[in-house]
Amino acid sequence: MAETPNYPFSQLRGILEQTRTIAIVGASANPVRPSYLVANYLNTRGGYHVIPVNPGLTGQTHFGQTAVASLAEIPAEAGDIDMVDIFRNSEAAGPIVDEALEHLLDRGLKVIWMQFKVINHAAAARAEAAGLTVIMDRCPKLEHQRFNGQLSWGGINTGVISSKMG
Repeated sequence: MAETPNYPFSQLRGILEQTRTIAIVGASANPVRPSYLVANYLNTRGGYHVIPVNPGLTGQTHFGQTAVASLAEIPAEAGDIDMVDIFRNSEAAGPIVDEALEHLLDRGLKVIWMQFKVINHAAAARAEAAGLTVIMDRCPKLEHQRFNGQLSWGGINTGVISSKMG
């Protein structure tokens, strides 16, 4: 298994503060699936515009948006796509990154984010060569909660010192 990359808190926080729209590849409509929990949180608590990308959900409305089968099918009216969050395995991340590079670079794409245990260095290198920031083996929901003091509610040491109360 590939080693988990280390990212400075400031970089992760900056990404989450600047991101407005996230296309979640592998989003689920099943409320017990991690991809559903992450998409729902980012949409409702994080304040992000979430576009579900899953061929099994095409045409259905989830998280306030109509699901699409692929990144190429995100309609122009959705506006700029700041981040692609990949909820697929490491091998599948390569073609997803390639699709994002082909269809979303001219739509404001800035970040490729790969979920926990998703590490694909070759795909990351292609994205970085195109000028994108790549985060691997992290969850934007948990990072958002870390920076907003919510992880500590469960007794998790976040490494962030704050005087903010729940």
